[in-house]
Amino acid sequence: MDEALLRSLTPGVIAVLVRRGADFAAAEDAVQEALVEAFRAGADQAPRDAKGWLVTVAWRKFLDATRADAARRRREDRVAEEPAPGPAPAVDDTLRLYFLCAHPSLTPASAVALTLRAVGGLTTRQIAEAYLVPEATMAQRISRAKRTVSGVRFDRPGDVSTVLRVLYLVFNEGYSGDVDLAAEAIRLTRQLAARVDHPEPAGLLALMLLHHARRAARTAPDGSLVPLAEQDRGRWDTALIAEGVDVLQVALARDRLGEFQAQAAIAALHADAPTAAETDWVQIVEWYDELVRLTGSPVVRLNRAVAVGEADGPRAGLAALAALDASLPRYDAVAAYLHERDGDLPRAARLYAEAAHRAADLAERDHLTRQAARLNTRLREGRRRQARHDPHDTA
Repeated sequence: MDEALLRSLTPGVIAVLVRRGADFAAAEDAVQEALVEAFRAGADQAPRDAKGWLVTVAWRKFLDATRADAARRRREDRVAEEPAPGPAPAVDDTLRLYFLCAHPSLTPASAVALTLRAVGGLTTRQIAEAYLVPEATMAQRISRAKRTVSGVRFDRPGDVSTVLRVLYLVFNEGYSGDVDLAAEAIRLTRQLAARVDHPEPAGLLALMLLHHARRAARTAPDGSLVPLAEQDRGRWDTALIAEGVDVLQVALARDRLGEFQAQAAIAALHADAPTAAETDWVQIVEWYDELVRLTGSPVVRLNRAVAVGEADGPRAGLAALAALDASLPRYDAVAAYLHERDGDLPRAARLYAEAAHRAADLAERDHLTRQAARLNTRLREGRRRQARHDPHDTA
């Protein structure tokens, strides 16, 4: 069977089993066993109704496991008889499953990890890499989270802010290109924004749409990163930008500002500029000030330093940067950029090289390495020109 199709159906199948009475951990185990059977069957034995087939097989796996466990005999008495095979109801339970995974009894980190595993379809290894922890550590975290939500009523929603963090992490994972989940994250966030009476889901939706609009321009044909200032804005998706701005304006009109709305406002200002030189950096700094007030995040302060450097000059940006912890991710890259703009090319080249050495993402590492090489080439050419003009200077 088609692996991508099965992966997309997995959350809904888990949700069907949970609604029928299976606890979350048992439902996920049963669905994983059904997937193994589907992969073994091969494409030539693909059923007409793939979801219905998966539900039927997974339910049988669950019943077999229940009957085999003497400690669950009492629960078996409460399990309804197996429904007759047939088309699965066209109900999207994925969003409800997100809420279950964001149950208040879970820590935010566990909720995100569990959702990425059960709903997002990421492997334990991929989640571990996102968290920068060993795979065994992440496997234990996910197992504990599954045990925690076992037996939880499916109609008890979790925390909306946790669900938003989960959706944004799924979007960013898809945006990186490793696992393309960006479109699914947008679809689910669109549903959430329509169902929840709060402007922050709309803010997150706007942010996703505005970022997604630039996707085609973010990489060169060779796969290398293209910085925002150098992107071909003619390749940006203007329809997505327009929708993102409209969604954001409606959210902001409710006067209940949240961090995703503020981030979306910054993205909208970038999208609104015809060229990089025409970006309204003063307004962007003001929105970063709001984000700092809302979150106090050191990463937000780091990004604010870049904006200050653009609005008020590199010296002002470096002054804002000096107040931050130098161990922050991307600190060296930001310092390199600001020192380059300030004319200190040797220091900028060294910082770009240090930032490349510390970068976890291969594409970012390559980009920073190229920046260091570019400046070192300029420095060498400058020394050669100087030597030609002053042949007696051999220093």
